[in-house]
Amino acid sequence: MKRWTVDDGRLGGMPSRGAAAGRHVGAREEHAHRTLRVVRACHPIIAIIVVMLAGLCRAAPDNPERSAAVLITPAADRAIDRGLAWLARQQHDDGAYGTGAYDGNVAVTALSGMAFLSSGSTPDRGPYGRQVSRAVDYLLANAQPSGFIVAPRSSAQAQMYGHGFSTLFLAECYGMSQRPALRETLEKAVRLIVNTQNGQGGWRYLPQREETADISVTVCEVMALRAARNAGFHVPKEIVDRSTGYVKRSQNPDGGFRYFLQPGESGFARSAAAVVALNSAGVYDSPEIRKGLAYLMRFLPGPGTVSEQYYEYGHYYAVQAMWHAGGENWNRWYPAIRDELIARQKPDGLWISTSSVCADYGTAMACLILETPNNYLPIFQR
Repeated sequence: MKRWTVDDGRLGGMPSRGAAAGRHVGAREEHAHRTLRVVRACHPIIAIIVVMLAGLCRAAPDNPERSAAVLITPAADRAIDRGLAWLARQQHDDGAYGTGAYDGNVAVTALSGMAFLSSGSTPDRGPYGRQVSRAVDYLLANAQPSGFIVAPRSSAQAQMYGHGFSTLFLAECYGMSQRPALRETLEKAVRLIVNTQNGQGGWRYLPQREETADISVTVCEVMALRAARNAGFHVPKEIVDRSTGYVKRSQNPDGGFRYFLQPGESGFARSAAAVVALNSAGVYDSPEIRKGLAYLMRFLPGPGTVSEQYYEYGHYYAVQAMWHAGGENWNRWYPAIRDELIARQKPDGLWISTSSVCADYGTAMACLILETPNNYLPIFQR
């Protein structure tokens, strides 16, 4: 995958993680060599210690730059390239993505746009800048006067998913695009999310205060609000606090999370999403996070692991949870899901959705998962 420089239009003016890794590691090595030349003349034992310390710096397991440079292997790079190239060819003339029942679906369109952003392209800049720009245009064109982002031609029922993912994507693009409508659309989209939070502290399928919330839609809206706040939009603290309380109350004794507040079983996909929602609310180290991560590690990708239900959705969130956790969790999880996704990719570059959504969705999600170590998108950054 071609690594763009700052001048090439890297996201938000940030250099590639691979390039950053090269600079950081190269600087450490150069400093170590200069020091070594000085001390070699003084004492050979000191020189040996300097070399050992330099090696420890290079091997730091929690360094994001090293993580991207090492973990995105050539095979993963090729898989991402082929996936993005396939995805670029699927975009509709109006900028939308999705097929079948998901034709023109705003969630699929937003996630496809995010896959291109995560590779380093921005609206109108980079190898997939045109695709990003057209996806933005499509979502803006389908923003209703109320602020609700929904495509009338799509038959998907859980419309707040689409609104949440669309708001997330547009917030990530904010500041990179000169479209005057972008700010107004985001302000209205955020206001709709805030105004539809229910008494439990969560959200459900429709843009209204329903009596019962569910963990999945709630996580989607929390992520959208976090992205909007990152972009400078006002999000009331009490909204975040209430949603955080809702997520925490949804946790079961086994560390997993249930779908509703009423008693129910834990599930891999919703538990991964819940941990990320807590991260997005600023909770990174708590009993809920520790128990949640331990539960998720039971589903470490590999032979004999069953996590096929909502596979793409679950792993989209799980890789983020492990990325934020860092350490051994991340170092075990990413190589496992990376290799599994590489093996699942079809010869023409696509990934089939195991959730019966559409191949556009499956491919966008797989690319997002593989691109996580790039650390380009603010919403994914440690």
